[in-house]
Amino acid sequence: MSIEALLKTNVNEHTEKKANLTYLSWAWAWAEALKADPKATFKVEMFDGKCYMEINGTAMVWVTVTMFDKPMTCQLPVMDSGNKAIPLKGYTAVSKYGKEYRVECDAFAVNTAIMRCMTKALGLHGLGLYIYAGQDLPDEDAQPEKIIITPTQGAMDTIPEDEQNYLRELAMELIALCEKEEPKSAWVKLEAENLDSEQKVALWTLLPSKVRSALKNAKG
Repeated sequence: MSIEALLKTNVNEHTEKKANLTYLSWAWAWAEALKADPKATFKVEMFDGKCYMEINGTAMVWVTVTMFDKPMTCQLPVMDSGNKAIPLKGYTAVSKYGKEYRVECDAFAVNTAIMRCMTKALGLHGLGLYIYAGQDLPDEDAQPEKIIITPTQGAMDTIPEDEQNYLRELAMELIALCEKEEPKSAWVKLEAENLDSEQKVALWTLLPSKVRSALKNAKG
């Protein structure tokens, strides 16, 4: 596979929305990179023994991806669920239910930033570059975007406890409506909740496959 082929690759089925940004699955992206160039490598840049650079009390990660013998480097802040840089000392936030919780610039947040940065560097080599350019599709011949909500292991781990309880109650309501053969009502209720991307993924993990299928069909 050439750089030209990477530029034309439709990656929409492997993306997810978070706040106002679109993210490409790093595992899928790296698999595609290895198909294109089996010798592809990526390197996390180090700064005084740390895998991030300190900038005004926040952290920035840098990753270099080498494909076709050409290194390309990208940087990305370590961000919270709202896509804002997390202070190194962390901060206390308040959920929409009024409960305080801590947001830390910890190993999990840094690792997430690194893998997203690696995927962004792959964009410089052509894979998914159109996403960062604000386009919907790589070319006129590409298929229309298909939105897929994919269950993610551990999705509930980053959700505050009060929000977890709320999502469990919502899941039970949606399941009950689908069991009554009212999937359309379940979908309308789900849309009315105005969940963010992170909450939707977490909720999806709480639903049986039959309910997820019913909601998808109701949406269509």
